[in-house]
Amino acid sequence: MIETAIAAAASLVSGATVQWHCDRYGRSQRIYFANHSSHLDFIIIWSALSAGARAVTRPVAGRDYWERGAVRRYVASRIFRAVLIQRSNGRVDEARMATERMATAMGDRDSLIVFPEGTRSLDGRVAPFKSGLFHLTRLRPDAELIPVFLENLNRILPKGEVLPVPMLSRLVFGVPLQTISDEDKEPFLARARDALIQLRSCHDAPGR
Repeated sequence: MIETAIAAAASLVSGATVQWHCDRYGRSQRIYFANHSSHLDFIIIWSALSAGARAVTRPVAGRDYWERGAVRRYVASRIFRAVLIQRSNGRVDEARMATERMATAMGDRDSLIVFPEGTRSLDGRVAPFKSGLFHLTRLRPDAELIPVFLENLNRILPKGEVLPVPMLSRLVFGVPLQTISDEDKEPFLARARDALIQLRSCHDAPGR
């Protein structure tokens, strides 16, 4: 099975230690939101999920990168069932369309992997979140929000590099972020970012 082989290869290359503070086998639809530093990020997160969760979890990725070449298109569409979106480049109408596409793509069973910073970090620091996560949670208030912290992925596949360098990394799945129905955008985004950053200091969490 291609999916199983990719999951095994990703785990081998990343050497990822996975910590779970949420139920690994939860059945609710989820929005996993993570820091972004490498094209490997969504593959590593997807690979850490249980086989059942991988089958219903779709990464959100930039159309400009994953539609460049037949191999990337095949991997994105046939293996990961990625939700490919057009980068908004600051245009409000395109950002709204991308968010609506994500919400629709979830349907009544799928979960998503998203990167709220909007671009990859060069130094591992978590940049302020774009507004897309806020609007997505308003369109899909039924989904659990799971912060995911990725450590060291920027060194395994730095920006601009093609081949990964095997190196130890860490992946931490946090507790679900509680939603507040009348919370404004900026406080929500700051709270979500803080929940993600706090996972950096989590150690020796029991797996589930």
